[in-house]
Amino acid sequence: MAAKYGSRNIRPGGSITLTSGVAGVRPQKGFTVAASICGAVESLTRALAVELSPLRVNAVCFGLMRTELWDGIPEEHRNAMYENAGKALPVGRVGEPEDGAEAFLYFMREKYSTGQIVIVDGGSTLV
Repeated sequence: MAAKYGSRNIRPGGSITLTSGVAGVRPQKGFTVAASICGAVESLTRALAVELSPLRVNAVCFGLMRTELWDGIPEEHRNAMYENAGKALPVGRVGEPEDGAEAFLYFMREKYSTGQIVIVDGGSTLV
């Protein structure tokens, strides 16, 4: 609702970029709710792109990122999680906030994409 009704306040040439996660692309056991929400966000992105055109609507879909989202896990366990996950990724590390920011900047600068999902996951959906 916020995207639909707030869209009239976005200046011409502006856009909306939503956030999703790879749980919707590659669900894991125990992540049923997260996978459902991520899948819904991606469908919402495409539907809003049609509904709100010519306003552009896109989404960034994240893999594991070193952010405050994981601060509820004790630091020792969190660091082990990052290290183990990074070793399993083709890029050899987990994502940093700067990695995700680049995807948002791309959608803000690029003026031709709408209804698209950019996956920023270090290759986690491949392995």
